[in-house]
Amino acid sequence: MAIASIPVDLKDFENMNKDIAPLFGKTKFIEAQIDEFLDKISEGCLYFEMGMSSYLDAEEIWDACEAKMQQLRDVKGRCNELRRAIESELYTEMLIPDFRGDVLSLLEDLYYLIDVFGDTYQSIIIEHPDIPETYHQDLKELTAMAVKSVETVVIAARAFFRHPDAVRDHLYRVRVYETESDRIAIRLKKNIFNSELPLDRKMQLRDSVDLIDSLADAAEDAGDELAIYAIKRVM
Repeated sequence: MAIASIPVDLKDFENMNKDIAPLFGKTKFIEAQIDEFLDKISEGCLYFEMGMSSYLDAEEIWDACEAKMQQLRDVKGRCNELRRAIESELYTEMLIPDFRGDVLSLLEDLYYLIDVFGDTYQSIIIEHPDIPETYHQDLKELTAMAVKSVETVVIAARAFFRHPDAVRDHLYRVRVYETESDRIAIRLKKNIFNSELPLDRKMQLRDSVDLIDSLADAAEDAGDELAIYAIKRVM
């Protein structure tokens, strides 16, 4: 997939003032909530990666896979609680009116990522594709690229609140990871369809590859939106 262009000139960052105050200043409570929200997104990334590793290494051991599924559900639930609490706080306390919409949209974008992690892992657990060992390493690499994409968006989101001029550097890495994810996915699908597997298994494996690859695409989309929010912060 070609790297999507962001409809704002990111070079504008280079000439902007580096001394930008943290977005919430002394409002430590809501800052702590946002930090926990971002921590939970990162935690979900790790559970997904560990869950995929458990599935590939020992498909018959369902306890480990189910445990990771439950942990992903718990993370999603906590993220939803935090997202709603932050939204309520921003409106009831009339905080950051100029950036409130961007902050809430950013939280929605990040919540969507953890939602996709959960849905993707759940689909794999339910459909239970029989994945030949020859594809395990590539699938682990694909998973790692997807996870790195999301983790880097989380790092960029942290920068947005404290050092928005640094967001650009992190988002460049997201696009690199997304491109690498596409490269691995294409290689995997070529190998799958060049194999002697029955067509129905080929299609099921292809769908699993596409699900994991779509995580990196979603991370890139969130990064594109974040880039715009960050430019508005430093203007």
